[in-house]
Amino acid sequence: QVQLMESGGGSAQPGGSLRLPCAASGSINSLNAMGWYRQTPQHARELVAVMRRTGTIDYGVSVKGRFTISRDNAKNTVYLQMTGLMLEDTGVYFCVAASTTYWRPTVPPSHHPMEYWGKGTLVTISE
Repeated sequence: QVQLMESGGGSAQPGGSLRLPCAASGSINSLNAMGWYRQTPQHARELVAVMRRTGTIDYGVSVKGRFTISRDNAKNTVYLQMTGLMLEDTGVYFCVAASTTYWRPTVPPSHHPMEYWGKGTLVTISE
C-alpha cells in the first residue's frame, strides 16, 4: 500500500504561481509513476502531469508549458510547480501514483487509471 499526502494548495491571482508537494509513504519502491490529476468545475478529472520511474514525463494539454513536475527521491516527494496560473486552473488537485504491476505501458498516460489517490488539495485562482 502507498499513502499520498498533498499540501501547498491555496489561493493565487491570475499569472501567479503555486507549488504543490506530495509526500509518499508505504511501499514506495513498488511505484512506477507519480503525478497529479485535477478536478475543475469545467471538467471531469484530468491529467495534469505524471512522471514515471524512468524520468519520462507527460503533461496535460491545458498545462503544458506552464506547469512543471519534479521529484526528490530522498524525500519521496513529487512537486508540481504551477506558473502562469489562470482562472481555469481552479480546482482540486490530487496526487496520484501507480505501481509497476499496475502500470500498462501500452495505455497512454492521459487515459491510464491511477492506483493510488491522495485526498486532494484546493487551488483557487481569482482576481
